[in-house]
Amino acid sequence: MRALFDHHEPRRVLPGEYPTWDRALALLNRDVAVTLPEQGPLQLLALAPYDEDGPENVYVALANGEWHGNYLHPESADDPASALAVIADAAQDAVTERLRQAWPLCAEHGLGMHPRDADGQLSWWCAGERSRRGPAHIRAAVGALDAFVRPRRPHRKRRRPS
Repeated sequence: MRALFDHHEPRRVLPGEYPTWDRALALLNRDVAVTLPEQGPLQLLALAPYDEDGPENVYVALANGEWHGNYLHPESADDPASALAVIADAAQDAVTERLRQAWPLCAEHGLGMHPRDADGQLSWWCAGERSRRGPAHIRAAVGALDAFVRPRRPHRKRRRPS
């Protein structure tokens, strides 16, 4: 067993080491690309276990290597749905704490959204009220925010009606 203050440097997890987490992170990074394009894609980092016999601890980190929150539970790597939920939660923790901002934001309400199962698909849920449609709503499936967030084109010419 290592001493409590015996810190090791994290290592970047190589593609293919945790294929289910890789696929989940790739899907989530689609949302990062459209909502935080200046940040770059999130990555997986690993730290040696505290116990010599235990598995290494894997975290979701920003492109610069900073992370926050708990490590990914190893059993979540066995199921794609669990992996996506765990990756989304960990990514949200890392982005929120390290960048000091809610992420992702609902374009309609400006509120931070949270991952939630909606009819068997992990989706970004917003607590903001919608007129005539209830108090909360699903914004998009995790990995599909690009359908709702379009980049602004300041130099685009407007079409004139003929």
